[in-house]
Amino acid sequence: MTEQAHTTARAAQAAPRGASSVAADAGRDPAWLRRWAALLLALAVLWPVLRLTEFRPWQMLDAHSLQATASFLASFVPPRHDWAFVWLLAKEAWRTIAIATAGLALAWLIGAPLALLASASLSISASEGAGRMAALPRLLRQLLRWLLVALRSIPELVYALLLVRVTGLGPTAGVLAIAIAYGGMLGKVYAEILESADPAPTQALLRAGCGRLQAFFCGTLPQCAQELAGYTVYRWECAVRSSVVLGFVGAGGLGQLLDSAAKMFAGNEVSATLLVFIGLVWLSDGLSAWLRRRLA
Repeated sequence: MTEQAHTTARAAQAAPRGASSVAADAGRDPAWLRRWAALLLALAVLWPVLRLTEFRPWQMLDAHSLQATASFLASFVPPRHDWAFVWLLAKEAWRTIAIATAGLALAWLIGAPLALLASASLSISASEGAGRMAALPRLLRQLLRWLLVALRSIPELVYALLLVRVTGLGPTAGVLAIAIAYGGMLGKVYAEILESADPAPTQALLRAGCGRLQAFFCGTLPQCAQELAGYTVYRWECAVRSSVVLGFVGAGGLGQLLDSAAKMFAGNEVSATLLVFIGLVWLSDGLSAWLRRRLA
């Protein structure tokens, strides 16, 4: 009995030590060394990058900078709301919507056909060759993908700067800049959306003798309509924002009005223009949600 009691006591004393050891192991991150090494490596890479870009956010805390910022922000309230300026805002907002819509419509005319041609899921030769495309269609698709890369590689602001020299100041440069840049973006994303769909219905229609458009409308589009519509509306929202930025280089619209107001330090005009711009983005977001509900 005495030996049994000693054994029980030793087991009772060992139990808390084992429990505390397990708790300590559970509280320790097994990958802490790797995480700290990654953090130090990121800081080592980030520091010379910040030095190269001359990133000095503490300059904003300078007394002169704070005073200038406070006085400019104070001029935002109240926003300018006289009838003449409100009418000008409405006219420029409508011009901004027109630039974005026309630019996106032209971009769709560029991107949608290129997406259909660049999508491997709509390949007739692949459906006939057990998923393997012929050499010529494969080369054509690669060339089209390179074209889409070239179109979207140059920002629309650069296109606008070049086109303003050709077409002169006005909305034409903005419409064409959005059309070219966004055509490449739409074509690239449309092709990826089409290739992410289930290829079985489309391939079955192609093997049955249907054309590419018939296979697309009956096999692929029903699967991707909601995603395609949502991305298109999102790109229209981006086009509205881009048209505002393009106004700074003479493309017209809210951007040109905002540029002139900022240069004159007219804070009340700047705040009124920004409120209209926020309203446009809010409306586009509501339109996107409504379309998704209708297509669901």
